[in-house]
Amino acid sequence: MIGRRDLNAYCLSLPGTVKQYPFGEGAGVFKVLGKMFALVPDGDPLSISLKCDPMRAVMLRDTYAAVTPAYHMNKRHWNGVAVDGSIPDDEVYELIDHSYDLVVASLPRRDRERLGREASHD
Repeated sequence: MIGRRDLNAYCLSLPGTVKQYPFGEGAGVFKVLGKMFALVPDGDPLSISLKCDPMRAVMLRDTYAAVTPAYHMNKRHWNGVAVDGSIPDDEVYELIDHSYDLVVASLPRRDRERLGREASHD
């Protein structure tokens, strides 16, 4: 099962990612070029808030009890994911990648190229 250290390390491994605490010490925010793609509150139980395509967000909520609309976020575009072992680790990592990719796709082309992640949105 993924632990907090694994979750933080994975998010930080994505190109251009930094971890900040804009909401105070209680929640680490992962950003790529200034745009948030993940929020990990301190404390237990371990969870992560991730940006998600709205149709996929609904599908995930219907599939997993551990996926809910994210607390204090736009409920249409953000999911809260309880990292409790009920979702396979590789799928949790894929959800992080999806969130990161959605944010990167919204960046200007020059920034996407700088990150080495060309996206189809222009």
